[in-house]
Amino acid sequence: MDIDQARTFLAIAAHGSFLEAANRLHVTQSTVSARIQNLEADLGAKLFVRNRAGATLTAAGRRFLQHAKTLVLTVEQARHDVGLPSRYRATIRIGGRIALWEGFLPHWVGWMRNAAADVSIRSEIGFEEDLMRRLIEGTLDIGLMYTPSHAPGLVVEHLFDETLVLVSTRSDTQWPDDDYIYVEWGPGFYAKHRESYPDLERPPQVVNIGWLGVQLILANGGSCFLPIRMAQPFIDDGRLFRVSTGPEFDHPAYMVFAREADSEVLQTALHGLRELAGEIHGSAAT
Repeated sequence: MDIDQARTFLAIAAHGSFLEAANRLHVTQSTVSARIQNLEADLGAKLFVRNRAGATLTAAGRRFLQHAKTLVLTVEQARHDVGLPSRYRATIRIGGRIALWEGFLPHWVGWMRNAAADVSIRSEIGFEEDLMRRLIEGTLDIGLMYTPSHAPGLVVEHLFDETLVLVSTRSDTQWPDDDYIYVEWGPGFYAKHRESYPDLERPPQVVNIGWLGVQLILANGGSCFLPIRMAQPFIDDGRLFRVSTGPEFDHPAYMVFAREADSEVLQTALHGLRELAGEIHGSAAT
């Protein structure tokens, strides 16, 4: 059994499709099929049932899932750890939405460096789909996101609630106006936004991340919804203003990690995230 077979198996399990796995792995569909055929021959069991809807795991495939994750994780960890200086005992790999890298996750990195200075940290930015795929494949230890999906073997834990507020480059903004930028904060925000403003015309500008919304309104003027945690530095220096007539929306943030991962390093990392999230909750309550 080689590592490419395990990666291919996990890609199909994550996306439910041989074709999508081929696209993600940048190989042909025939290569994907050949790898799975060889893997099934090695294991002596059928791993997927293919139909018009895609591919689903068999009972044997579900049993092999954790083994495949462990195999890929072990190889990835080995490749990284072999090149680490001797003063580092392990590596933690964390990925999150870019808005969570505004303040919160950098503070966690600082916390982690103090609590476990002998642990190497690999930090990444990603969207939910990629973060979930990496978690399923075992190439990411912790993912922080707003709209996680559920997958076998993964824990989805609520971390804290963002407060999304409407901010503008003008103190006298009469909202909504033509300079409003809609930020795609996810389906939960979409539903609340639509409920609050059922008659609002489709905004002329739409962006997929809050950071981009900030850049556009600072450059051209306008308004958008941002986490208060992200907007506060701009408000403090007078570059943005809260729109008093705008609503506030709760926007939950989650962390996702492997259910069976019980290493000391991971538990330390999770403890730090919970501790910092508790501080956010405490400050919001006061």
